[in-house]
Amino acid sequence: MKAPQEVFAEYLANENLKMTPQRRIILDTLLKKNDHLSSEELYALVKKRDASIGQATVYRTLKLLSDSGLIEPLDFADGVTRYEPCYGKDHHDHLICEKCGKNIEIVDEVIERRQEQLAREHGFTLIRHKMYLYGLCPECRKK
Repeated sequence: MKAPQEVFAEYLANENLKMTPQRRIILDTLLKKNDHLSSEELYALVKKRDASIGQATVYRTLKLLSDSGLIEPLDFADGVTRYEPCYGKDHHDHLICEKCGKNIEIVDEVIERRQEQLAREHGFTLIRHKMYLYGLCPECRKK
């Protein structure tokens, strides 16, 4: 399996774009953090590494990283798009607390098999999917 940096460089080359130092810093920061980051959170981290990188560069690079298949945008229904690295990672779904925003990555083989079965029953071949389960975490239920 190719390194994410190599995949991104190849994608950029195919789009007649270059792997700039700024793009490399943004990618490396995102991979190092390995979390569900908003563009603003990523920008704050990137600025610590290189103050010359602008917010627009971060936004444009996030779009390129998403188009290249290295990251995935996530919508936790709070009005903020977050991004997580997905290249080379197993599929997972998310449990999301509607009060505090806590999110937990989950994998359930029974649910995965049922989704495949439902798709087949309706004549679909699944290519990808996202599942978000919303509720209240134990800490918020105690309050």
